[in-house]
Amino acid sequence: MIRICFVSFLLFLVSFSRATQLLVPMDDAQSNHLKAYGIAYWTLENNVTIEWLLNYRGGSFLMPHLKSIEEELIIRGVRYEVLADGQVNQIRSQIANPEVNMEIVQLEKAPKIAVYTPPNKQPWDDAVTLVLEYAEIKYDKIYDSAIVMGLLPKYDWLHLHHEDFTGQYGKFYSSARNQSWYQEQIAIAEKDAKMLGFRKVSELKLAVAKNLKSFVLGGGFLFTMCSGTDSFDIALAAEGVDICESVFDGDGSDGRAQEKLDFSKTFAFKDFHIIKDPMVYEYSDIDASDLRNQRIITEQVDQFTLFDFSAKWDVVPTMLTQCHVDVVKGFMGQTTDFRKEFIKSNVLIMGENKAAGTARYMHGELGQGTWTFYGGHDPEDYQHFVGDPVTDLSLHPNSPGYRLILNNILFPAAKKKKRKT
Repeated sequence: MIRICFVSFLLFLVSFSRATQLLVPMDDAQSNHLKAYGIAYWTLENNVTIEWLLNYRGGSFLMPHLKSIEEELIIRGVRYEVLADGQVNQIRSQIANPEVNMEIVQLEKAPKIAVYTPPNKQPWDDAVTLVLEYAEIKYDKIYDSAIVMGLLPKYDWLHLHHEDFTGQYGKFYSSARNQSWYQEQIAIAEKDAKMLGFRKVSELKLAVAKNLKSFVLGGGFLFTMCSGTDSFDIALAAEGVDICESVFDGDGSDGRAQEKLDFSKTFAFKDFHIIKDPMVYEYSDIDASDLRNQRIITEQVDQFTLFDFSAKWDVVPTMLTQCHVDVVKGFMGQTTDFRKEFIKSNVLIMGENKAAGTARYMHGELGQGTWTFYGGHDPEDYQHFVGDPVTDLSLHPNSPGYRLILNNILFPAAKKKKRKT
């Protein structure tokens, strides 16, 4: 009799251990939000399906209670909770309530990630690369030759490093034309353009931009920040039009360039005015950095608000805006944020600076794919200058601004959970 009871007790313990799951909270209770995304990606890499609980405790993750996952959570310093089946069912019931703005999406497969970045060292860092490495998310580096040669389809998700797709070398001519890094950048770019069969760097960058557009049309996910946003759209609008002055490409620009712009080719922007003057550190009037430079908006009041979407009906923007705060501190970049009058009507604005009247965070669909534009350079360095030290993300493990980047990385893995009827 004692033996039977002992065996029954063991069976109870086994069934109890199986009837638990791991909740990775993403509200203020989380010790390391950024590495939590890395755990989510790691589980997907290991063919384990997890669930993203949108708007539940900051967008928490629900995972099977596997020893390997729990050990990884401990190693990476990510806070988690062990929940019994009854507790999990209560959470599911709460989320399923039509009166509650929450939803469950399944994350099923780790997306194949690439970062478009030059092979030569740049005198500035890149927020996406920094957070991918801090969160321990794998990615490949690719650049112009790989894109021109048609290697993009092997990837699901692509980030554009702070690139200038107009062929004007970042408009750094005024401040950096005599510096070695700038001169080296030009030499390498011109050599690559010639090697790939293009007369000018601007023609190579246009070809790259068009390939990136095809990537999205075919179902790819494109994410970019800072000057990778507006310079990309400007290059598309200026196809076949010379907007570069002679200091950039050896010949003068088209005097009628502005009127020849074709805004139907762009992702996000319309009716903007290009700035061709090489002495002006700006591509067009899309960017609103001047509001900071003129002290109209100061660092103390520079912040942007994330919009609140319906989780059950607007699943995509809800995923992309998951955060433990609604208001995120602002940060500058070559392109800081976007003037709303130049944004197309079909673009979804997900975050805005109310004081400046500008958009900071935007999303759209094109063909079978999607894109996201995020203004600014480094979410934890308000004004990051050329040559500044790299941001140490171990000092900012709960950064809301960096969380938005990681939402985009998990987005391709998501599949909305089907409800039983």
